[in-house]
Amino acid sequence: MDGNGRWAQRRGLPRIMGHRQGVLALKPVVKECARLGIEVLTVYAFSTENWTRPKPEVEALMGLLCEFLARETRELQAEGVSIRVIGDVAGLPLSAQAALAEAVAQTRDGSRLILNLALNYGARNELVRAVNRWLQDQPPGVRPVLTEAVLSRYLDTAGLPDPDLLIRSSGEERLSNFLLWQIAYTEIYVTKTLWPDFNPEELRQAIAEYQRRQRRFGGIG
Repeated sequence: MDGNGRWAQRRGLPRIMGHRQGVLALKPVVKECARLGIEVLTVYAFSTENWTRPKPEVEALMGLLCEFLARETRELQAEGVSIRVIGDVAGLPLSAQAALAEAVAQTRDGSRLILNLALNYGARNELVRAVNRWLQDQPPGVRPVLTEAVLSRYLDTAGLPDPDLLIRSSGEERLSNFLLWQIAYTEIYVTKTLWPDFNPEELRQAIAEYQRRQRRFGGIG
């Protein structure tokens, strides 16, 4: 969800106003995904690299996260949305950890859409954590063999399908350390629209483009 800061700067507003507008843009997109029958939506909300931003901006982002969860969890629960989190949650402020735990518990039974919030997330960090968890599970004196299938069970996204479509807003053409393992065969759609202006119509356009593509998965189609 990229382009919040630029959205604000183009309007002569503080960057945090762009982030606030970005939070508001998320709700209708989530509802549209549920309406369309999409089973899993993962949103890159805060990366491991975002800690390098100015402290006031980081604190404001954490505040917006808690505000969003407090305001929207009940409605998301009613819509059948199950909130989950990927990333190193232990590195988040305690207030954010508590808000996330409460939201996850309240929406646990949602079966219409899984909303994955990627927070303090970086794909390289995820892979390191996954391998370390796997190593801890190995009995002493054994030379284990790590396979792709086994590693997948230790990722933050264990039990979920790999993404079919990656939507990159604001015209950026890079992966930015996002789901590097999982998107090996994901279709990528780039739009110049800044995230605060992204809406259900933009989502439908991305899906329509995805539907026109032929996915070969290394084969000949």
